[in-house]
Amino acid sequence: MSRGPLSPGEAANAPLPPLLLPPVDADRRLRGPYTATGAVVAAVLPDAPPELVARYDIELRTVAPDLRDRIPERRRSRADGLPRAERILVHAPRRTLRIANGVAEFLRGHLERTGPRRLVVTGLAEADPTDREVLAVLRRRIPPELLAVQTREQAVPLPELDPGEHDKRAGELERQGTVGARLAAVHHREHGTDPRRAVEALRFAVEWCLDAGCHDAVAELGARGLALTDPAAEPEVWWRFLHSTATALGSLRREEEAAALFDLARRESVSPVTHAAAAYATGMLKVRHHDAARRDLDAALAWVNEAIAISTLLPDPRERAFKLGFDLNARALVEVRRGRPETALELVQQAIDLADEGLGPDEHPIHRLVLRANRAQLAVMLGRPEAALEDLDAVIAADPGYPDYYIDRGNLLHRLGRPDDAVADYETAMRVGPPFPEPYYNRAEIRFSTGDHEGALADLDHALELDPEFVDALANRAGLLAALGEYGRARADAEAGLALDPDNPYLLCALGQVEMAEGRSAAARAAFDRALERSPGLTAAWASRGALAFETGDPEGAVADFTRALEPGADPALLFNRALALRAAGRADEAAADLARALELAPGDEDVRRELEALRGQG
Repeated sequence: MSRGPLSPGEAANAPLPPLLLPPVDADRRLRGPYTATGAVVAAVLPDAPPELVARYDIELRTVAPDLRDRIPERRRSRADGLPRAERILVHAPRRTLRIANGVAEFLRGHLERTGPRRLVVTGLAEADPTDREVLAVLRRRIPPELLAVQTREQAVPLPELDPGEHDKRAGELERQGTVGARLAAVHHREHGTDPRRAVEALRFAVEWCLDAGCHDAVAELGARGLALTDPAAEPEVWWRFLHSTATALGSLRREEEAAALFDLARRESVSPVTHAAAAYATGMLKVRHHDAARRDLDAALAWVNEAIAISTLLPDPRERAFKLGFDLNARALVEVRRGRPETALELVQQAIDLADEGLGPDEHPIHRLVLRANRAQLAVMLGRPEAALEDLDAVIAADPGYPDYYIDRGNLLHRLGRPDDAVADYETAMRVGPPFPEPYYNRAEIRFSTGDHEGALADLDHALELDPEFVDALANRAGLLAALGEYGRARADAEAGLALDPDNPYLLCALGQVEMAEGRSAAARAAFDRALERSPGLTAAWASRGALAFETGDPEGAVADFTRALEPGADPALLFNRALALRAAGRADEAAADLARALELAPGDEDVRRELEALRGQG
């Protein structure tokens, strides 16, 4: 006979599941980022079925780099095989969340075969943020009855060694040659007798962490490397530390610290290449600042123009073609933010022409793909979808393993009225990279537009399982839940989203819809007003405020709001609602005109037909 879940008392006395592996120390000084996660994967891998390993090859190869010979590479982007100088794309800050989600799905799949286990992780006080993130995702995405996660903050003190012993231990680790061992050697080199060897150990660690998207580790290790390096004696090494550290800081929303490092570069260096790169990067900090109120487009333009001026004078024609193209592309972003897409397109085209004329046919392929993808985005802005589609087709054909381009093309195909093709691109994006929420969020929009509300809700649920702080998904799910009458869940989503983005007009609109449904008219009106202050063109807010005005006995106010909602174009549902408000306001002729127009647009709508006949009968 089956029974329900255990009571709290029974659960406390239930036997603990067996350990997945002996307690693992997450101290980042032992093996850098993913110290604990890599140990978990190493323990599970021998018993995991090959098809499960293959499904999550990118994630497993990232967290356990020393096991790559046992994890066949199934998915690959073109950048993966290029020299370091040509891998110009920096992983987005949420890359580690994608990796953590993949690891969680892998481990859940393994435990569903083997049965419940317990994971004990110690040393969280010294853990890299990547391990903390993985543990948070494991707790969120794997049921506790399948994986019991127990953690302890206290770290085990590392043994105290004299500098010579640190040198000996570092040498032993470096001779192993593995990534984990070389990351472990960093701690010993920094406490050893040879600062030059410490710099080399840190340089390897920073490069590996940047390639893996571990920005917190780059910011920490890079700063330590920078402090040990003399910009006059080793300008290239010093600049690499500075640039990598500043790049990581910018990704971590620490723009002021990043800008201070580029100021330091300007004070210490007389290299034109360094000054051009620092100017470019400073301009990007100004235009991309995570706080929109702190973006400064004029300052960004000034810095990017300085980068262009310097790069134009570089003597090496190939270096000039690449770096000047990079800077022109940066100015294009500034011009887009200034509302000048035509100018931006001209700049991107100049950058493409420079690459075609000044670089060899196989040089800097990722740079060329980025430029074509950017040209496609600008063509979309300028109403040239076919040109954009041609570019995106070419970009995907050249790098079919890069998921983000499928999102761009899927969005364009959706705009072109090809929803099935758009869904196919979104589903390809789901497969070719680690799990991320955007393709599910975008597929939800298509499912909603075709009336598949259950499918749309499932996609939004999964998007928010992958990233609970995905504000756009919270807004869409709140609106969908409100439309489905699930007001408690809709309110929870709206409030969770507004805690992250207090001025989001879509969340405010969804909250207003909940307040209206629950009879709090004043609170609903306040929410709609706030939404419209922040987004005066938000049709849903005008329509909802119009419905509220009609319900609270203000038909003229309802007519005004429905009229604003109709500005983007005729919509039969809005015309019907305005007709009801017009009739209540005593404007029967205008109401009949709205109903007649609504019936033209939706000839099968019996409600519209019935209302129009009733109105004509009264006349």
